Amino acid sequence: QVHVVESGGGLVQPGGSLRLSCAASGRIFAINAMAWYRQAPGKQHELVAQITREGSTNYEDSVKGRFTISRDNAKDTVYLQMDSLRPEDTAVYYCKVSESYGSYWGQGTQVTVSS
Repeated sequence: QVHVVESGGGLVQPGGSLRLSCAASGRIFAINAMAWYRQAPGKQHELVAQITREGSTNYEDSVKGRFTISRDNAKDTVYLQMDSLRPEDTAVYYCKVSESYGSYWGQGTQVTVSS
C-alpha cells in the first residue's frame, strides 16, 4: 500500500505565494510521474502540473510562468511552488503519484486566494 500526503495549503492574498508538498510512503517500487491536480467548486478536476522521474515537466496554460513543480526522488516527494496567486487558483489541490503498480491520490489540501 502506498500513502500520499499533501501539505502546505492555506489562505493567501492575491499576488501571494504558497508551496505545496506531497510525500509518498509505503510499499513503493519505483515512482514514475508525480502530478498536481486541482478542483474548484463547480468545475472539473484539472491537471495543474506534472513531472517525470527524469525531471520533464508540463503545466496547465493558466499557471505557466507562475507555478513551478519539482521533486526529490530520494524522498519520494513532489513540490508545487505557486507564485502570483490569483483568486481563480482557489481550489482543492490533489497530488497523484504514478508508481510501477498503480496510481495513488492524496486527500487534498485547500488553497484559498482571497483578500
